[in-house]
Amino acid sequence: MAIHEITSADFEEVVLKSEKPVLVDFNATWCGPCRMLKPTLDAIAAERSDVTVVGVDIDENMELAEEYEVFSIPCLVLFKDGAEADRSVGLVPKESVLAMLD
Repeated sequence: MAIHEITSADFEEVVLKSEKPVLVDFNATWCGPCRMLKPTLDAIAAERSDVTVVGVDIDENMELAEEYEVFSIPCLVLFKDGAEADRSVGLVPKESVLAMLD
């Protein structure tokens, strides 16, 4: 499953009400490290059917960035049962992202 971008309009339905864990990539189009992390997240989304991986553009969804206190990007936030379970800030290797999920 590929990463798809979501907005504040569908965040609750896609993330908070999901029955499986959701990894949210808070990013921006101008962010170099965000673009560098995307292939890693695409690979994880393709390999792991037990987790949903989505992206949120913080420039387009500032209220979500504020609500979840995203001050630096890329910021990965893992949600389980509608609540934040883990967080990673900055460009991280695939192994670190997988460790968050396990």
